[in-house]
Amino acid sequence: MASERLNDAHFSRYPNRTKADTKTDTCNVFIYDAEKVSRLRQMVDRVRDLAPLFKVLSDETRLKIVYALTLEDELCVCDVAAIIGSSTAAASHHLRLLRNMGLATYRREGKMVFYRLQSLRLAS
Repeated sequence: MASERLNDAHFSRYPNRTKADTKTDTCNVFIYDAEKVSRLRQMVDRVRDLAPLFKVLSDETRLKIVYALTLEDELCVCDVAAIIGSSTAAASHHLRLLRNMGLATYRREGKMVFYRLQSLRLAS
């Protein structure tokens, strides 16, 4: 009974999928191409280091900041705060995370702090 409820919940999240699809969209036996799997496994292991980058960019606010920084050479923390509609403390927190990931660099000019994208990291 509980499994039926789980299945019904699953299908309510995916309204285009039917219970019959679950029987036809998977293999009935487990046979794989060892050469292909070995080759592709090595290739997909290259993305392992990208997971933290995507985790940082999965936040909508940080993604907005990165996008804004692609449109301008550099922005001060106050500019970023105004763009994203937050406090300077919140903007600074997001910028610091981007800097710690190697996506952005900063420079201080008197009482102002300016951030820019670190192009080498994004290009590689």
